[in-house]
Amino acid sequence: MSLYAKIRHRAGRFRLDVEFETGPGVMGLLGASGCGKSMTLKCIAGVIRPDEGLISYDGRVFFDSRRKIDLPPQVRGVGLLFQNGALFPNMTLSDSIAAVLKSRGDNAVSAASLVKKFHLEGLENHYPENMSGGQRQRAALACIMARGPSVLMLDEPLSALDSYLRWQLEGELARVASEFGGVTLYVSHNRDEVYRMCSSVCVMNAGRTEALRSIDELFESPDTLASCLLSGCKNYSRAGISDRGIRALDWGTELACAVRFGPDTEYVGVRSHYVRKSDTKTGTNVFACRIDRVTRDVFGTIVNVIPLGAPSDGDFSRIRMEMPREEATGLRAGDEIYVRIRPEDVMPLKK
Repeated sequence: MSLYAKIRHRAGRFRLDVEFETGPGVMGLLGASGCGKSMTLKCIAGVIRPDEGLISYDGRVFFDSRRKIDLPPQVRGVGLLFQNGALFPNMTLSDSIAAVLKSRGDNAVSAASLVKKFHLEGLENHYPENMSGGQRQRAALACIMARGPSVLMLDEPLSALDSYLRWQLEGELARVASEFGGVTLYVSHNRDEVYRMCSSVCVMNAGRTEALRSIDELFESPDTLASCLLSGCKNYSRAGISDRGIRALDWGTELACAVRFGPDTEYVGVRSHYVRKSDTKTGTNVFACRIDRVTRDVFGTIVNVIPLGAPSDGDFSRIRMEMPREEATGLRAGDEIYVRIRPEDVMPLKK
């Protein structure tokens, strides 16, 4: 039981070129706004007809440009939850769910049971305009599950909610996806949501997908600049290769790297919490910096530094450090300090 999608589609100057296959569980589509995530879901759902490609689920073909197969959305069995939900504005919650159940001819499930399952008691006679954002999302999800979908797709389901509602609804979505047991696609530009919700992830960049990988692989060992940045890395430099390691061109220093790298390495990345103050002036990956800015954060301190060897016109010369407040005591802008980066924390990156 797997979903396979190979899609090529052009919309103006934008070109979508994606391919992935995923089985039961929650797969994340992680990418910046405008990279084609939502367009991909709409192609799978049948809302957009791709220029070419193949989309199938469990051996059942939804779309095949070569064989001229293009099933209409209503028979694909795909449930798509949009950012703001999709409810009939002139129907109450109970009427909306009942209409879906009636269209399926399903007598085994009642509207009342779905209202209870999604914690919507007391809203049965409410119209969408009288519901909060979180309630509308849960109501839309109840209508989607009433259809009995084979594939569940969640398109930025938390982005339109206030922060205090996101955590609550995220828990609900995790429960629904777990009980659903089939293929779930979760679209987001938020790496924290993807980390908590998904077991695998496909990074999208400028309309193209990278190889499917586990969540742990993305956060522990991203291998491209796009996947590194989307996983939350704040520090990267253009790179060159030397006999002894990787030259961080924008930092003006050479870094020993414990990970295998090759001639296709064009960038190097280091996560902020792996850049540490050094008590010595010499050692592996130890170099001098000038403090540019010290910022008090919610639970710690952010220290931005510029390596003394960085070129004056370097676009990415600043390095961000994140540390507990007690470690940042006494640090001031303009001070010179030495920092160290362990070789195992250096990430060689392809473009």
